[in-house]
Amino acid sequence: MIYLCLPDDKPRLLTFYLALEEWAARTLHGEYFFTWVVPPTVICGRNQAIELEVDLAYCREHGIEVYRRKSGGGSVFADQGNIMFSYVTSSDNVATTYGHYTQAVVAMLRGLGLDASDTSRNDILVDGLKVSGNAFYHLPGRSIVHGTMLFDTDLEHIARALTPSRAKLLSKGIKSVESRVTMLHDRLPDMTVDAFRDYAARTMCDSRRVLTDDEVAAVEAIEQTYLDPAFRWGAKSRAGAKTVRIDGVGEISVSVEMCDAIIKEVFLTGDFFLLGDLDVEVLARLRGVKREREALETALACVDMPYIIRNLSTNQFINLLIEDEPKQNYG
Repeated sequence: MIYLCLPDDKPRLLTFYLALEEWAARTLHGEYFFTWVVPPTVICGRNQAIELEVDLAYCREHGIEVYRRKSGGGSVFADQGNIMFSYVTSSDNVATTYGHYTQAVVAMLRGLGLDASDTSRNDILVDGLKVSGNAFYHLPGRSIVHGTMLFDTDLEHIARALTPSRAKLLSKGIKSVESRVTMLHDRLPDMTVDAFRDYAARTMCDSRRVLTDDEVAAVEAIEQTYLDPAFRWGAKSRAGAKTVRIDGVGEISVSVEMCDAIIKEVFLTGDFFLLGDLDVEVLARLRGVKREREALETALACVDMPYIIRNLSTNQFINLLIEDEPKQNYG
């Protein structure tokens, strides 16, 4: 694995590092890894409605930026004490890619004498407490896994900048955050953030590659897509949308816009893990289709739904579209 380095120490927005991942995935071949830290920032998942997930007034008051990434999953808070990890590889297999990455991170943490393990969804634990959450982003022939590494971050900002639904533990406040997460600094009091980042790079990678100025400019061009207000603020909650939480999938809010008995548009928001192109591969197929099970099954017959939204079956998705009342833990 190769560690990607920048040619300078210039402070950059979180969006630059998201663009760096995308540039590496689209341009380079092989396995790449890099770490980064940013000023206080909330980063929301691709399909989340920001106004429901983030306390925007609190963020404005405390100078916390808010951006969106192109992967799914939930909102996270990043600052100089929450190290961000990025992994880029040539792979189309989600389970293999994700497992390879999380196992490498777990091995790196165990090298420091920590009791680290990974979970079936997206977390890495130390002594049974969450220290890292991760998300997956897929491009043709390439995959990106990125996530957090809690070193010595601000728990009050985590609890108050994010406003998840009542179904989520964080809604109960900072005491709930403290009860389920841990900081590496508490277990490694003599190690600094910079020393840990250097250790992670040396342990997980066998060489380094420094970007050229032209390559940095190319990354900055991609960054504009993340800064575009239409992308940054685009996913909105809709009146009348129904929300369910599905085990192994996450929270999904669905709204169906109809014209007579025909589907005009389907809107999905939530913290589900997006693995494919939801708009092109799924939602576009539903326009002009009757809102009835047989017609929906025909429209989605060639769609491998769990490879679009992780762990969501076609039957579960159709249930969301045709049932009027939300149910918890759809089967």
